[in-house]
Amino acid sequence: MSQCCINPSILSADFVNLEAELQRISNADAVHVDVMDNHFVPNLTLGLPVVQRIQAVSPVPLDAHLMISDADRWAPAYADAGVASVTFHAEAAMAPVKLARELRARGSKAGMALRPATPVEPYLDMLSELDMLLIMTVEPGFGGQSFLDITLPKIRRARAAIEGSGIGVAIQVDGGITEETIVRAAEAGANVFVAGSAVYGHADPAEAIDRLRAAGQAAAATKA
Repeated sequence: MSQCCINPSILSADFVNLEAELQRISNADAVHVDVMDNHFVPNLTLGLPVVQRIQAVSPVPLDAHLMISDADRWAPAYADAGVASVTFHAEAAMAPVKLARELRARGSKAGMALRPATPVEPYLDMLSELDMLLIMTVEPGFGGQSFLDITLPKIRRARAAIEGSGIGVAIQVDGGITEETIVRAAEAGANVFVAGSAVYGHADPAEAIDRLRAAGQAAAATKA
């Protein structure tokens, strides 16, 4: 399993001062950008023009999480914008294999997300088409929710399948990640962690990132 990565979510940042907020997390592995359309999820955040501006000023790569309907149509534009990793929801894609291949062809890593109640088993055969599998640990749509422990068995099953296949797919978790819950998620097999309020709710976001990374790496080492 690869090194523990921390991708802070700007959903918890000050949207009026996004460029400054990005500089506060320059030690992160990537910045997680939540794109919501008020259709797939009951919230509206930002779209492609804002993501393009974030891309231009961010000190770290962008990890775009598209919580949008009709992902097949809209996701490729984020890859064209230069976003390092683009994640679409399995529940919103008509042709997930085709979409993953298109994202990779346009220069982005391809990620696929599953809501908490969506089983991972129907998608295990397409692991080779993905760079990352995002297992939501809360219902997508809003920040600040509590981690759902019922997702831990799914993370374990996904990790076992990935290790059994020999394919280097990252497992990302998003929702309710704190210094406590990152331990459980890392022990289950996750290695990329999205944290919003746990980072931006801290007086020193960079220090919060370091502490989360240390906790996750220690838990992963214990599991190994």
